[in-house]
Amino acid sequence: MELPLLSLSFFLLCMFFAAPSCGTYYTPPSVPRLTDLVPNVSIDQYFAKIFGGANIQLMSNGSSLNLTLNKLSGAGLVSRNKYHYGFFSASIKLPSGFTSGVVVAFYLSNADVYTHSHDEIDIELLGHDKRKDWVIQTNMYANGSVKTGREEKFYLWFDPSVKYHDYTIIWNKYHTVFLVDNVPIRELRNSEAFYPSKPMSVFVTIWDGSEWATHGGKYPVDYKYAPYVASFEEMEINGSISPPIATVPSSSKTNVSSPDTVEGPEFIKLSQQQIDAMDWARRKLMFYSYCKDTSRYKVLPPECK
Repeated sequence: MELPLLSLSFFLLCMFFAAPSCGTYYTPPSVPRLTDLVPNVSIDQYFAKIFGGANIQLMSNGSSLNLTLNKLSGAGLVSRNKYHYGFFSASIKLPSGFTSGVVVAFYLSNADVYTHSHDEIDIELLGHDKRKDWVIQTNMYANGSVKTGREEKFYLWFDPSVKYHDYTIIWNKYHTVFLVDNVPIRELRNSEAFYPSKPMSVFVTIWDGSEWATHGGKYPVDYKYAPYVASFEEMEINGSISPPIATVPSSSKTNVSSPDTVEGPEFIKLSQQQIDAMDWARRKLMFYSYCKDTSRYKVLPPECK
């Protein structure tokens, strides 16, 4: 098939620069689909609204969700229970178009309980600016270290606004792993020096991160393109509920694991196939790691070694 001249030029430019913004340029390595091992939960039954109620739309009997950011507000949900370790995943489709400053987050936190010494495990999906780079940021706080984050940033190897993609956190006593479409992109092994250890809630949010996420407000949210809608489905939560225990519908109790359910061999240690896939992601797509930022850390944190 003959390509138009403009399309051909764009294609050649993408090939030369290997730009993630040009679509699904990279084909990720084959990995086990851990998300197939964990059942979906009802978003309606497992989450409660925390802000932007008018911008929260539950659909399909509570199994799917739209969160909207407009001039009035963003929107967010929090899990009805706190979890001490587990498997947490969501299939997300981001808003399309010019979405600079729009932040969609799926994360664990206990900042509501431990104001000055909270734990946190973040997946933050950053809207793209004029450079059209789709970025995922991962971050962690633990052991009272809350002044400086442990961020790592990656380009996505696909356009996350075209269809749903899986974003997953595995957190147990052995390690914490961030995965995108089941591909591990970051692993932190448990150590006494730095590791999230206190029960946390699960949060799902969309908000205006103009000052934080766009180089100090260089490309703020442009509300002439609003509303910005992030869609969620196939939410998976399988972890040890920490007291106090909220009421879990009897029809969903099979989705709540014992502490050992997500400590099988698939979850406690990466296979060589997964290690190779993570190496691929970090070599090709990671463009920032706190472990290489000596301007922020004069002495690198112990886990960087």
